[in-house]
Order: sequence, then C-alpha cells, then structure tokens
Amino acid sequence: MTKKGHPFAVLGACVLAVLCGCSDDVAENPEGVKDGARATAEITPSTGQTVTGTAVFTEENGLVRLNLHLNGLVPGVHAVHIHEMPDCGMDGNNAMGHWNPTNEAHGEWGRPPFHRGDIGNVKADMMGQASFALRTDLWTLGDESTTDVVNHAFMVHADPDDFISQPSGNAGARIGCGVIKLNP
Repeated sequence: MTKKGHPFAVLGACVLAVLCGCSDDVAENPEGVKDGARATAEITPSTGQTVTGTAVFTEENGLVRLNLHLNGLVPGVHAVHIHEMPDCGMDGNNAMGHWNPTNEAHGEWGRPPFHRGDIGNVKADMMGQASFALRTDLWTLGDESTTDVVNHAFMVHADPDDFISQPSGNAGARIGCGVIKLNP
C-alpha cells in the first residue's frame, strides 16, 4: 500500500466501525425508543381511603419493568390495573375502564385473553403494605404507540380481581389512583 492510500484505508475503517456500531443499536432497538426511559405514577387515596404509593416503570432492552410499592391498604388482596384515561378525578371514576388497546376480554395477566391493563392482584400484609414487580415486552414508555402505558391511570381497587367477571374482574371500589407520567 502506498503512503497516499493509507489515510483512505484508515478513514474507511473508521467509517465502517461507526456504521457497525450504529447498526447494532438499530437492530436492538428498532423503534428508536431509548433504553432507560422511566415513568412514575404517584398513588393517592380516594375520598375516605388511606392508600398511597408509587408505581415506577422502567424500560430496558425492549422490556418494561413495573415496581409497585403501596402503603395504607386494608390487609388482604387488592386488584391493580391500568385504566384508560389519565384522570383520577371523581375518586378514580374519571379514569374510565381498563386500558385495553388490543380489545381483548378481561382476564388474568399471562393467560390470554387479557387486557394490557389487567395487571393482577397484590397482597397487603398486616401493616397494610404491598409490593409487586412485573417485567413484560407488552408495554412501552413514551413512544405514543398502542403499547405505551404513559398517560393512563394506575388504579388500586378495594377487592381482588376474580379474572372472570367482564369487563373488569369485579374488583370493587377504586381506592387509590395515580396518572402514569414520563419522567424528564
């Protein structure tokens, strides 16, 4: 190789390295949604209730993880769902029904058919505390697609979800609610 050809070979190798690096990112994340996206719902109580808590959603490697921590619950089992509208007014009734972008029947998470908002049940201990974690590829954060959980309401119910009754699982009163908001 001549001295004149050498700089072009180096330049070509650099361009190839950059392109290979970019193609790996695109292949792993075809929608262009950035890993590390985070959204939070601060759960506040309905009138006469005491439940508070936080639902934190994080996105990494094409999966969304939900970490839920609740306090002030009556000990026992309570349903948690994502509801359609981002409005917790009127003691959660403004949130409307379950978020159901796939128009499925109500059911149990992981056992089709089920709404994408059918998260399931949490068990509060004797101190009224409950924690729950879920990881899924059925949700996204902040991409405004039909799988995006942002700008929906996160609801805590008084009773357990029976996973059968249509359209909402007979989960009882809406005792706590928070709007899922994308973190800056």
